[in-house]
Amino acid sequence: MPKAIRVHETGSADKLIWEDFDPGAPGPGEVRLKQTSIGVNFLDIYHRAGTHHMPLDPLPAIPGVEAAGVIEALGEGVTDFAEGDRVAYPITVGSYAEVRVMPTGDLVRVPDNISDDVAAAIMLKGMTTEYLLNGITQIKAGDTVLIHAAAGGVGLIACQWAKHLGATVIGTCSSDEKAELIKAQGCDHAIVYTREDFAARVKDITDGKGCRAVYDSVGKDTFMGSLASVAPYGTVACFGLASGPLPAIGFADFPMSSYVTRATVRSVTDSREALLKCSSALFDVISSGAVKPVISATYALSDAAEAHRAMEARLTTGSLVLKV
Repeated sequence: MPKAIRVHETGSADKLIWEDFDPGAPGPGEVRLKQTSIGVNFLDIYHRAGTHHMPLDPLPAIPGVEAAGVIEALGEGVTDFAEGDRVAYPITVGSYAEVRVMPTGDLVRVPDNISDDVAAAIMLKGMTTEYLLNGITQIKAGDTVLIHAAAGGVGLIACQWAKHLGATVIGTCSSDEKAELIKAQGCDHAIVYTREDFAARVKDITDGKGCRAVYDSVGKDTFMGSLASVAPYGTVACFGLASGPLPAIGFADFPMSSYVTRATVRSVTDSREALLKCSSALFDVISSGAVKPVISATYALSDAAEAHRAMEARLTTGSLVLKV
C-alpha cells in the first residue's frame, strides 16, 4: 500500500506521521498521480501547526500543496491527459504522498527540459513570483523593488526574475552568508535585517524615494517597515506571514498615495486559462536560463518533519524538495 505523511492533530513537526494510505481510484475528471518530487513551503508549516486561515480539515489530513509526478490512471471522461504524462501542480492540498488522486483542472504538463525536482520546487514559489512581478506590479526596467526573505524559495527566484526584467533589486536576509548568496542571484543591495534597519537603508539606497514595489512574505516583523519603504504610487504586496499575522493599524498609518494588496496563487489562477498562462510564463523563464532555481536540500518524503524543522529554524535557503 502507498504511504503518506498525515497529520492527526495540529502542532509541531512531530505531528507529521509516516503511514499507509489508500488514495483510492480516480473518479470522473480525475487522475491517479504517482508522485516523484514534492515541494516544501511555509504554507505546509502553517497547515501542520494549525495557524493558517486555511487549516487542514477534517483531520487526519495530508499536508503539502505542490508536487510533480507521472499520471498512472485516468478517471472517467478524462481526455486532456494520458497515462504516462509528466505533470505538476502548484496549490492543491495533499501533496505529501507517494500516490494521490486529484482533478485534472489543477494539473499542468511539465516541459521535457525541466526535471521533476525543479518542477516541484518552482510551481508554487515560481508562480507566486510570476503574479507578483508581472501581474500585481508589472515590474519594468528602471524600477526598484524590495524583496524580503530574499534567500528563501520565492526570494531567490524573485531576485533573478526582477533583475531579468531590468529592476534594481534590494533584498533582506538574516546573515552575511545569505547576503552573499542573494547578491550572486541578482540582488544589487543586500540588507542583513538582524543588524540593520532595512527601512532606513532603503531610504538611503533610493535617495529617499522608496521602492516601486515591496514584496513581503514575512508579515508581522516587517510590515510597518515595508510601508515605510514604498514609493508614492508604489505597491506593498503581502503574500506570507512567516513571522505572524499583520499588525492591526488604522487607515491613517498607510503610506500616502500607495497601495497595499494581498493575493495568493489560488486567487490569481482561479480559471484554467489563468493557471496555464501563469505556469507557461514560469516555464518559459526557467527554460531560457534567465532564472535558475536553487534547490538547497532534498529529503526523503518520510523525513518531512526534518525538512520542516530546518525551515522553521531559518536554516535553509532556496527550495527544499521531498523525494518519493
